[in-house]
Amino acid sequence: MPTQTQTRSHLFVDTLGRLIIHWRFPLAIFFLALTLLLSYTATKTRFDPGFTKLIPIKHQYMEAFLEHADKFTGTNRIMVSLTWKGEGDIYNPELLSRLRKATDSVFFTPGVNRATVRSLFTPEVRYLEVTEFGFMGDVVIPSRFTADKASLAQVRSNVAKSGQIGNLVSNDIKSAMVQAELLDFDPETGQKTDYAAVAKHLENIRQELSGAGVDIQIIGFAKVMGDVMDGLSNVLMFFAIAFVVTLLLLWHYTMSIKLTGLIVAVALLPVIWLLGTLPLIGYGIDPMSLLVPFLIFSIGVSHAVQMTNAWKLDVLAGVDSKQAAINAFRRLAIPGTVALLANALGFMVIMVIDIPIVHELGVTACLGVAMMIMTNKMFMPIILSHLSLENMALRHSPEKSKQSAFWWSVSSLATAKPAKISVAVMLVLLVAATLQSRNLLTGDIGNGVPELHADSRYNLDNQKIVQDYSIGMDVLSVYLETKNQEEACLNWDIMNAVSRFDFHMRGVDGVQSVATTAGTAKRYVSGNNEGNPLWRTLQRDSVALRAGAQAAHPQMGLNDNGCRTINMMVYLDDHQSTTLNHVISEIQTFIQNENLPDAEFRLLGGNAGVAVATNEAVEKAEVQILISIFLAIGLLCWLTFRSFIATLCVILPLMLVCIMCNALMATLGIGLKVATLPVIALGVGVGVDYGIYIYERMQHALNRDVPLREAFYQSIQSRGIPAIFTAVTMSISVATWAFSSLKFQADMGVLLAFMFLVNVLGAILVLPALAYLFGAKAVVLKPKEAKEKEIKTRSAQESFR
Repeated sequence: MPTQTQTRSHLFVDTLGRLIIHWRFPLAIFFLALTLLLSYTATKTRFDPGFTKLIPIKHQYMEAFLEHADKFTGTNRIMVSLTWKGEGDIYNPELLSRLRKATDSVFFTPGVNRATVRSLFTPEVRYLEVTEFGFMGDVVIPSRFTADKASLAQVRSNVAKSGQIGNLVSNDIKSAMVQAELLDFDPETGQKTDYAAVAKHLENIRQELSGAGVDIQIIGFAKVMGDVMDGLSNVLMFFAIAFVVTLLLLWHYTMSIKLTGLIVAVALLPVIWLLGTLPLIGYGIDPMSLLVPFLIFSIGVSHAVQMTNAWKLDVLAGVDSKQAAINAFRRLAIPGTVALLANALGFMVIMVIDIPIVHELGVTACLGVAMMIMTNKMFMPIILSHLSLENMALRHSPEKSKQSAFWWSVSSLATAKPAKISVAVMLVLLVAATLQSRNLLTGDIGNGVPELHADSRYNLDNQKIVQDYSIGMDVLSVYLETKNQEEACLNWDIMNAVSRFDFHMRGVDGVQSVATTAGTAKRYVSGNNEGNPLWRTLQRDSVALRAGAQAAHPQMGLNDNGCRTINMMVYLDDHQSTTLNHVISEIQTFIQNENLPDAEFRLLGGNAGVAVATNEAVEKAEVQILISIFLAIGLLCWLTFRSFIATLCVILPLMLVCIMCNALMATLGIGLKVATLPVIALGVGVGVDYGIYIYERMQHALNRDVPLREAFYQSIQSRGIPAIFTAVTMSISVATWAFSSLKFQADMGVLLAFMFLVNVLGAILVLPALAYLFGAKAVVLKPKEAKEKEIKTRSAQESFR
């Protein structure tokens, strides 16, 4: 017999179900009107990518980064490299002509900070030399440059003296580059920078200037976003394939066109409502969180199948549609709502990571799940109350089929020996998965960007630039902030510390090159002395340091005006967590051994600095997320069942699946990062759906003194089979994503297929074994309470049978 709390809940649900059906016409009109309104506003939903949305703003590294972001570049950069494929090097009319055009085109890119555009043709790029007549210097390429033989020879000489080989010119002199920095807001329009427009503009540069022996490579965050958004048609195609597969399998399962259409429509409703709500609250969709609507659809299908299955069983038993809808609501309102709240909690807890994109993702997913409570638990019973089954569906009555010997044999897991075997296998898997999950890395894995395949145009471009130049997209900035120092670049103690940092970091594994004021000043001093390498050093006297003062020009991006802050830039081979952790460790070791009373080292800037802060934020929050989500779900389960045994039976399989998911990610080389967090949240949420639905039905049978094995068998027949069908359907659907041209979608497809299947297997194969070993039984009231409630609850109990 149910507990007092459960009885009151059931009586409330019974009353609410009857009220919903009683007011079904005005409620249906309200829901339809809301759907039409939100369908219209959904057309205004926009893609809203942004670099700063990926930054953990409150991280200590990012405080320094944001403080100096307006003074120093190197974070949200774009690089356009022109490679000469013919004979000779870049000093030919064809390539230099196209380099000039590329420079002009980059200058007019939407959202670009024009002051940061640099190439051999920009006036900030200069050379300096010492002759018998004194200091001589000028721009590398004169404004009236003509590509005759003498001019080309002069440019070759100027470039060699400018120190730009390895930076704006490749080390093999076969490529030249245009660099620029993007702003979050377009200075011309005042609106957010449109990354799709930027990527399109950059691709137009490639199309217009490629050919005649010139190949072009383009990299940068904007180009990544552009390639991802270009791949959205591919994403939508696989979404459509998944939708069609789901539709066909639903029809095969229900043998009813009406029920199939209803399940899909009700699962799509919260997605439509969500997309329509986002513009109203000022949100858009980031391409990296594009999978959230499909996750909402997947959860919606799971709950809709349970609701239609409960209704169908009553209709096949001779109950009219209206009463069957009320009964279905009674049976599933509590477990379904609790499961959806668990889903919402799964997405909500990832918001402990202080990154704007994570907050957006959490809010978006929570809104979708909240809307699903209305669509699935209110709107769906209203529609079912008007529905009638087709003859084909009526002919497939389960009462006409023989008792399933297979499922009866599966129910033996709720007996002694099979239960022990099941738990033993679970423990073996737990140990193996735990050991493998220790290899899981935080952050990106591999060169280039993991959102795209290794053979994608972007990653090939990135590989080419990293190979040819001494710089790349992955740069760390360490800031040396001086205290009450004017012209600190003329202070030998400070410049010597910068020089030692430069020398130390050049010998660190994973570092491609280092750019500092001190390193550049040494080159100028050497140049002032006929290029003698013995003079490549810093003088101890402030007056003597003026010989290399040209290196401290703020336009070079290595220090601000007055040299109050010095920007030391470390270019890395890649931004994998192993590389970042090693480099950061070396930087911290160096800083600990330094003692500068008039200056302070502060970490970090650059896009690699953002990656370090993001990885640390994700790594720190991982344990908090798992503890929070399991505590919250455990509390929900206890409130639902009022039993610690029931709570453990639902929670323990989820913990095993989480660890197995981490092990799978480690095996497949998928890092733990912002893009993979929704999978973990979804995995816990979907697992809770299966566990709560199955155990709740099993608990009702136990409360009627049904033996545990028979109770579990009944639960499989009424709720387990729909859960398995849903899991298999969604697994097959998302498995098709493995063929996507976007690697992050392919990875998500594999992980989601795994999570759908393993979660339902945990609920079917592990939950009953745990229930047996823990001694699951009916929750019985005290005799006096039972007598007082017996009459009031009799009708409610009958509806749950």
